[in-house]
Amino acid sequence: MSPLLMEQYDNDAMQMPFAQRPIVILGAGIIGCATARQLLQNGFPVVVVAEYLPGDQDITYASAWAGAAWHAAGGIKPEQRYLQAVTHRVLLKMAQIPESGVSIVKAREYLEQKPAPDSAIWGRTVTAKFREMSRDEFPDNFYCAWSYETLVTDPTRHMPYLGKQVTELGGTFVRQRVQSLQELYDKFPESRIFINASGLGSLTLTDVLDDRCFPERGQTVFLRTDKCNTMYFRNGQEYTYVIPRPLSHGVVLGGVKQQDNLSPEVDLDIARDEITRAHRLAPDVVPEQPADEDVSHIIGIRPSRRGGFRLDSEKHGDRNVISAYGFGGGGYAFSYGIADAVGKMVENVERENVIV
Repeated sequence: MSPLLMEQYDNDAMQMPFAQRPIVILGAGIIGCATARQLLQNGFPVVVVAEYLPGDQDITYASAWAGAAWHAAGGIKPEQRYLQAVTHRVLLKMAQIPESGVSIVKAREYLEQKPAPDSAIWGRTVTAKFREMSRDEFPDNFYCAWSYETLVTDPTRHMPYLGKQVTELGGTFVRQRVQSLQELYDKFPESRIFINASGLGSLTLTDVLDDRCFPERGQTVFLRTDKCNTMYFRNGQEYTYVIPRPLSHGVVLGGVKQQDNLSPEVDLDIARDEITRAHRLAPDVVPEQPADEDVSHIIGIRPSRRGGFRLDSEKHGDRNVISAYGFGGGGYAFSYGIADAVGKMVENVERENVIV
């Protein structure tokens, strides 16, 4: 571009109304894409920049491999519970659309010990058909158990669906790996709002360097079965889950968390242990020794963060940076609530720039 045209571009950009300046999102995982969808529905132009895009299957693109069940988290703050509640509301509506990959399933949750005051029981205010199970409905080695309806999302369907929604709403994807937020500032000089949803990328972005972030390897077993309409969740020392995938005719068995392990190789000892634990939890669904042809393996690197996820807004000169990353294995359970919260942050910035 010639100096004259560049000068004209700069002048035009300075005259651009605030709400028409593209909002730039770094990261195209479940958080970045859910946020893009929300902002586009709110009428903002959006550009999503990421190394991996919906439909990709790299091990570090965690959103492609997640268990993706909605489960009320214990030990979180009331405002974080509400983020999960908003997500549940949005997913419940999406469950009416087969293409979305979201399904309503039954759930049975077993607790090894008496639930703490801040336990996951708050989920009864959100989920349908919640009840405390009677003693004759669950094994004697558990303290109590709950039954309810919940939502599960099939990432192999949901991420392409979400990417399609973003595009149809007018959003743009740019495949690019960046080393810093400054690269985005230079690439989009007219933009005033940048959203860092880079997940584990925030550990290495040169102007973020969040040393609380760390990679956490997850490995699960996918078992093909027609018995895929109930989620089983064991809360306690033997943390175990059986997550149904009705649309893919199977269940996901887990789990395991391995900090700072980036290996893409299947650990068969872990797989055998997960099958054994899942069989103990749900013997009617998971056989003690499944046929080899019914078993496959899933490996993904979760973008975890010590102290919990980051969600805040900061002003840097005439730019606003909103951070939304570090969700570990909870990305799907928080996704649309985070998108709603980020949308409100963007509107607050807009207000500050429009109402003078």
